[in-house]
Amino acid sequence: MRIPVNGVKWNVTVTGSGSPLLLLHGFTGAGSNWEPFVPSWRDAFRLLIVDIIGHGLSDSPEDPARYAMERAAADLAGILDHVGIAKTDVLGYSMGGRLALMFAVRYPERVGRLILESSSPGLADPGDRQARVQRDEQLAEQIEREGIQKFVHYWENIPLFASQRSLPPSVRERMRLQRLRNNAVGLANSLRGMGTGAQPPLWRELEELSVPSLLICGEKDRKFCRIGEKMHARLPRSEFRIVAGAGHTVHVEQPAVFGTIVRDYLKGT
Repeated sequence: MRIPVNGVKWNVTVTGSGSPLLLLHGFTGAGSNWEPFVPSWRDAFRLLIVDIIGHGLSDSPEDPARYAMERAAADLAGILDHVGIAKTDVLGYSMGGRLALMFAVRYPERVGRLILESSSPGLADPGDRQARVQRDEQLAEQIEREGIQKFVHYWENIPLFASQRSLPPSVRERMRLQRLRNNAVGLANSLRGMGTGAQPPLWRELEELSVPSLLICGEKDRKFCRIGEKMHARLPRSEFRIVAGAGHTVHVEQPAVFGTIVRDYLKGT
């Protein structure tokens, strides 16, 4: 279903029964990225699977400011209101993890437990943020100039995803086709409005966040494991798991292990 929230229609799939679990994908992704886990999770959780603004079947506004993390977090609250859920567990990957963290910081009363996969609280240093904003603007212009197909080819070959080269061709092709279904306006403005440089850093807020949290990273993704360690040190109620044999996309590279970690954590086993 497409849910209108604050002037933007978000595509949301609700399935399963049990305690609510909100699922947030990464940049260039879509809610369909979580489909491999639906069969094993739907009997334990009521899954709320969203296409984040600018992605999938959700709207792609022309104004980059509409993609700001604070506004996207407010939209998530509106989606929960629409489906009648007061409080939910939240799982976010990469960009979706940054949004999940913003949501937990802004609306802690609406979050039961928080799972962040390969994510961060943003960049603490103003100089680093400005450099990232400039780099993301260059990428946004590249998308608009060259189109989705060339950008997806570039994106799937960046060093962050090097470990995906060992995945079966069918899995890589499924990911590529899903990325190609996005549109240039949405991805470009997502970089401008939701990028790591554009978002307010949340490092200081971590120490005040009382929501139980699980941090997951892949052992081959050394950068985000270092970030995860720093986050774990600041979060009052966190657990930290490093998954062997995985890089940035743990849920794709080690799906069985990832699915079990998530289910066990949320079920308290």
